[in-house]
Amino acid sequence: MSTVSVGRESGRGWALLLVLCGTIFLEGSDVAMLAVAVPTIRADLGLSTGTAAWVMSGYVLGYAGFTLLGGRAADLLGRRRMFLTWLGVFLVFSMLGGFATDGWMLVVARFVTGVAAAFMTPAAMSIITTSYPEGPQRDKALLVFAGVGAGGFSLGLVLGGLLTELGWRWVFFAPVFLAGALLLAALRLVPAEARAEPARRGYDLAGAVSAAAAMLVFAYGIIRLEHGGEGLGLTLGALAAGPALVAVFLLIERRAKAPLVRLGIFRRATMVRADLAALLFLGAFFGFQFIITLYLQELRGWSPLLTAIALIAMGCDAVLAPTVTPRLVSRYGNSRVIFGGFLLAIVAYGLFLPVGTDWSYAAMFPSLIISGIAFALAYGPLTIAATDSVAEEEQGLAGGLLYTCTQFGSAIGISAVTAVYGIAAAGAEGSPDAVLGAYRTALVVPVAMVLLGAAVSAFGLRGARPAGPQATTVRADLSAR
Repeated sequence: MSTVSVGRESGRGWALLLVLCGTIFLEGSDVAMLAVAVPTIRADLGLSTGTAAWVMSGYVLGYAGFTLLGGRAADLLGRRRMFLTWLGVFLVFSMLGGFATDGWMLVVARFVTGVAAAFMTPAAMSIITTSYPEGPQRDKALLVFAGVGAGGFSLGLVLGGLLTELGWRWVFFAPVFLAGALLLAALRLVPAEARAEPARRGYDLAGAVSAAAAMLVFAYGIIRLEHGGEGLGLTLGALAAGPALVAVFLLIERRAKAPLVRLGIFRRATMVRADLAALLFLGAFFGFQFIITLYLQELRGWSPLLTAIALIAMGCDAVLAPTVTPRLVSRYGNSRVIFGGFLLAIVAYGLFLPVGTDWSYAAMFPSLIISGIAFALAYGPLTIAATDSVAEEEQGLAGGLLYTCTQFGSAIGISAVTAVYGIAAAGAEGSPDAVLGAYRTALVVPVAMVLLGAAVSAFGLRGARPAGPQATTVRADLSAR
């Protein structure tokens, strides 16, 4: 695949980046809009609590279960082909969700939409890493990509509130229009590529099946943690079967002539550290956001729209990630900026621990804005670190590994805070003070996750590169905008 420029002289380079960023914006905003709309959907269709939960969980299950396979499929079957095909699937099943008349239809639509995102998103990121030359241009493109995705989630909260007021089905129909526009633009802008060599040597079908099974079962077990003691045997069984299937997958890959995942890639300490740190950071971020949403709506009685507007402060990363973060990365290096992001996250979540029943928005604002700044500092550089120096023919795999970790992190974070909150609130007897105590206890989970993530990322500080010639190049490229 030929490289392109994102400098002032290349309008096509910026147009391609705009399309690829559009897909990650689509994915992020789609999830956020539905999160706001679920209570209304539940009331309109008469869904049970369990079914309503699976409307959200079905997407996570499909995404987490197939991201690893999706990333490798981009390498083997063609990034452009996978990107266009699964963007089309995303469009179709988002539309079908809007026409759903029963809970099971919504769950199926969301599951398939999650599978589509699992193939589409790593393909989009690998198109960036193979289309833009390694160095300042690629780093800036990845930072913009990550920032737009996070901004899509934050803006999606507000859009979800507005669209739900018009009718919850618009939460499904709105992404259809954006996906259609992106698909038409991508047909012209995404560069063609030659078929990857491994594709001519055959496919690792056993590895593909075992990987998908392992990820699906593991994700299912994590999601079921939200249900507490209900069906505990099934939850524990899934959590035990997941690692067992991972072991089977590794055994298959070790013996395969053309493995789905070359196990040698895990010798890249920087990549492994970035993936683990991303898991912990995303888990903490979404767990924190979930608890705040419950606190504002259930304890304080705020409307979904008012809650969404309050949380938009966390979306400041959409502005900071493509503007400030590249300058910091060019001057201090990825590792130091990532570590700084974790330290800010610790401060943000720690400040919210003593939350009270009568806190003003001004009292909450420092936590919200600092958490957004932390996201801007950590997520983009983690994306760079997870794909840096990886061979072109394995960029899809590297992206798949990263997004597998981020999806599992999100599932773990939300499930863990839900489980802890449920246990703490079990004896609360509905009193506001007792419920508030349960929220505070659940907030310990994201704090613990970012503390652990800071410890993991600290290992990258040793030998981290200071600013060098690359800094001048990035600053010049940014000023050209």
